[in-house]
Amino acid sequence: MAALENKIDFAIAFAVNNANPNGDPLNGNRPRTTSEGLGEVSDVALKRKIRNRLQDAGESVFVQSDDRSDDGAKSLSDRFNTYLKTLPKDEQKQKNVVFGKVCERWLDVRSFGQVFAFKKAKDTDEVSIGVRGPVSIQPAFSINPIAIDDVQITKSVNSETTDSGKKSSDTMGMKYRVSGRAVYVTYGSISPQLAERTGFSAEDAEKIKEALVTLFENDESSARPSGSMEVLDVVWFAHNCKGGQYSSAKVHRSVSVDADGTVNVDDASIPGLRYEVIEGR
Repeated sequence: MAALENKIDFAIAFAVNNANPNGDPLNGNRPRTTSEGLGEVSDVALKRKIRNRLQDAGESVFVQSDDRSDDGAKSLSDRFNTYLKTLPKDEQKQKNVVFGKVCERWLDVRSFGQVFAFKKAKDTDEVSIGVRGPVSIQPAFSINPIAIDDVQITKSVNSETTDSGKKSSDTMGMKYRVSGRAVYVTYGSISPQLAERTGFSAEDAEKIKEALVTLFENDESSARPSGSMEVLDVVWFAHNCKGGQYSSAKVHRSVSVDADGTVNVDDASIPGLRYEVIEGR
């Protein structure tokens, strides 16, 4: 695979239509908001969706959701120790060898990084390594403050049998959603220097780009009905060198998104920097 020779920056604009893009478990699972009332989707949630899209495309992913496990592993520790057992005994003790093997094995490890500090299996040697990945992504924030709808729901049946025969209290509940339509924006970068360390290639960068364009495919749930989450545009910047023609901050500032979701790039602020605007699918 070809080495990544050029720094990459990117921006993603997406729309939320009467959905809960990322619930806050500390606030009744209401859509996350900042102190200024802007909607927020955490970077962890975004990386989860990227991992899911990579897994859908047949890539090997280390951090899998429990309901999407394709190898039967019940935890990250199980997955790691099972793989460690496949290595020769002498290699299991060499952190640099294990580092290279786990990066080669799992695309999300060589993309986002991972800390491997799990309890060892009975017949494996202790190993603890940290991988720093080249792909970084920021939390997404809405362009304008959002309003949240509180919707009361009622189950048609009891979850548990009651002595009185009446409906139990657990038949009542609440759902929360962003009211109407809101546009969110997030930014990210890919570092060639860190890519050299993990073996992240130019082909891997293309896989990440495809995952961003299709971020919400196969992501439907009761909180995010089909069609309620939509990638509007992905702006993909390719620098002409490893260090970058401009800082990521300057590149990200060149992208403006209005409340309607229209994306514009200020070419004058980043002369000579190549980029493409890819419409979401």
